[in-house]
Amino acid sequence: MGIISKLASQTAIYGLSSIFGRFLNYLLVPLYTYYFSTAEYGIVSEFYAYAGFFSVLLMLGFETGYFRFRNKQQANRDITYSTALIFIVLLNVGFLALILSANSQLSNGLNYPQHPEYILYFSGILILDAIAALPFARLRAENRAFRFAGIKLTEILITVLLSLFFIVYCPPFFSAHPQTWQQQAVALVYLPSIGVGYIFIANLIASAIKTVLLTPQLLGIAWGFDRQLLVKMLGYSLPMAVIGFAGIINEMLDRVLLKYLLPYDSQTNLKMLGIYAACYKLSILMSLFIQAFRYAAEPFFFAYADHNDAKPVYAKVLRYFVIFCVFIFLLVALYLDFFQYFLGEPFRSGLAVVPILLLANLFLGIYVNLSVWYKLTDRTLMGAWVSIAGAVLTIALNIWWIPLFGFVGSAWATLACYAYMALLSYGLGQIYYPVAYPVWTITGYIVWGLVLYGLQGQALQFYPHPWLVSSGLLLAYLLSVAWFEGRRKR
Repeated sequence: MGIISKLASQTAIYGLSSIFGRFLNYLLVPLYTYYFSTAEYGIVSEFYAYAGFFSVLLMLGFETGYFRFRNKQQANRDITYSTALIFIVLLNVGFLALILSANSQLSNGLNYPQHPEYILYFSGILILDAIAALPFARLRAENRAFRFAGIKLTEILITVLLSLFFIVYCPPFFSAHPQTWQQQAVALVYLPSIGVGYIFIANLIASAIKTVLLTPQLLGIAWGFDRQLLVKMLGYSLPMAVIGFAGIINEMLDRVLLKYLLPYDSQTNLKMLGIYAACYKLSILMSLFIQAFRYAAEPFFFAYADHNDAKPVYAKVLRYFVIFCVFIFLLVALYLDFFQYFLGEPFRSGLAVVPILLLANLFLGIYVNLSVWYKLTDRTLMGAWVSIAGAVLTIALNIWWIPLFGFVGSAWATLACYAYMALLSYGLGQIYYPVAYPVWTITGYIVWGLVLYGLQGQALQFYPHPWLVSSGLLLAYLLSVAWFEGRRKR
């Protein structure tokens, strides 16, 4: 099997499981947006935004560090794994102790004094997910994609089923049987006052079951702890944590700042946050593909680095990656009239941000490809500066544009950040690990996708049949790709 085909097959396994699993999870978006108000969904969005930051702090870049040192320490892979795992477990035990001691102050500081349990639920999710990250990394490194996918799907399926139980089944049943034994039985697992907290509870239970399923990867190793190796891993991984933290700023900070920078009262700001976060979910297909690609590509980039044709292969990977990402952009943007029904009607006022966020995620995917230069040359500190530069730009643009343009300003800030990071990473990569990426071909595909999207509005003025127009434009893209790639091969 060709190396590109092998990477594609691995991406497909991760991708199909992610697509199916995220599709199940994606069904929760209409569930939440039809059953909860925009302000209530704003609470959920805020907590998940904070979770992104803490997920980085509770891993400190050791997932990527494990890949790097696993390939360096061929004879002691179990020691590499157990050293990293022991450190992460101890780090998260310390985090749990901190949360338990400061829970009341944290809930008051976030303006949720009536629900300190939200912080406890979310801390449990974060800790379990952090501990599970290294076992998942081990499965990826061993090319055990099917077990990886099976556990991920199980987690998501449990989350969906529990969400349906707590949000759809329990409230009407509880109300329909007042002061009866049926109500008392349901009250053992359901209290109306918890409200959106049941979204967190469903996630927490699913994370716990996932961790149990990973027991063979958590315990089935030859245990050992190498302090010198830990110091080396920290030296490599901490800059990766900075990169990850800066990446979360780029991805999540807008949902934190909207609550405080929008020029309305706090309740209206929460509503706007809920609308923006729900519309952000419509870029899920692009995020899914990037995530699936990252799962497959990260171990692949490290494992293939010593081959003579590594750089041409990396260039080819990026070209095919962009072709598929532009297809996803057009699929969602051209058929937005269909995808909007995944959101409750009060949330659809923010649909204008979806094409912007799709394009932003496309540039994020390009950056993921280009980041190979600092990972393979051990210049993670320089990679951290790229991410920090993007984070500074994100913060500045959000502070500037949110008061002026609302959440649309956040969408444009996300696009500007990821495009800037991709360009900066490309420039540095050509200095320290030059790869002959087909820049003009990649740029041409992106521009052609934007032209086709822009033609949709013009075409509808003369031929008011949205589905036919959208399908024609999408077909035009596919045919042009087939012609150009076929011509390249000939």
